[in-house]
Amino acid sequence: MDTTRTTPRTPHLLITLTLLTTAAAALTGCGDKWPGSSPPESGPRARQVAEAWDGSQAAEVWRKGYYPMGESVQLPDGAFRNEDDKLAYMTQNFVLRGKLPATSPKDGKVEWKSGGSLALPLTEARAAYETVARGGGDGPHLTVTGAKLGEMALATSRGPATVPAWMFTLDGYDTPLKQVALSPSKLPKPPIKPAGETPTNHLMPLDRLAEVADDGRSVTVVANHGSCDDGPAVAVLETDGSVVLSASVVGTKDGPCTSDLRARKVTVELDRPLADRILLDAFTGRPVPYGHSEGPSPSWS
Repeated sequence: MDTTRTTPRTPHLLITLTLLTTAAAALTGCGDKWPGSSPPESGPRARQVAEAWDGSQAAEVWRKGYYPMGESVQLPDGAFRNEDDKLAYMTQNFVLRGKLPATSPKDGKVEWKSGGSLALPLTEARAAYETVARGGGDGPHLTVTGAKLGEMALATSRGPATVPAWMFTLDGYDTPLKQVALSPSKLPKPPIKPAGETPTNHLMPLDRLAEVADDGRSVTVVANHGSCDDGPAVAVLETDGSVVLSASVVGTKDGPCTSDLRARKVTVELDRPLADRILLDAFTGRPVPYGHSEGPSPSWS
């Protein structure tokens, strides 16, 4: 049976972000209130999204594809030796002091722990290196001395998997930095359009998925809010085929507000493990992405 409930907000992290999207503009007025400053019932939209996806061709494509739900970069053991190395990694400041393989197999294979596999085009070593080495400043840097093809474990929408990875040797480290050597599958065309062009306090897009618990009984997402409210709330609708999350803002206050967009981690408890159900955003009508689309760990291509 479908159930809709709002989970407690867990303020693990608070980050002030630059105003970049219309979502921030929707929050600057701080006068959009509802009775009692409690989040509205978002069940109807969530049910529309669930009904559109459950049993759809898009859902079938999703379950057959390769969609990472974890970091595509794994750090060397003991990383980092010092603050300079940590800063170099955070700013993606790498220097290549060796040769990278010029050739590699055409395809690589994802192998799921639960069974099944999928062959996909292999990313060349140079392209994988450029994914993590986007810096180039004059500050601290990490030195790459070579690379070879190996494999690594990775969380995906279909559960744990083993995937091909480039093993980059770093000066000063005994174990390599691993970078996934496959691009994610293309996102299937969503069977439902977004809820609207501009988010509101009543329904907003989630920023991203941060973590799925090891037992699958909870998910942690990053939700946005403004400077004149009590933070985000996330309601959940569970079906046999999907889990739909509806983000809203609670406790909006009247008065002048700064036009900044803030983000907070919210942990959502589930009635049963996520398993192979699709985690969906009620506002966008799309799967909730892991990480940033322009970062090193995109969920889909």
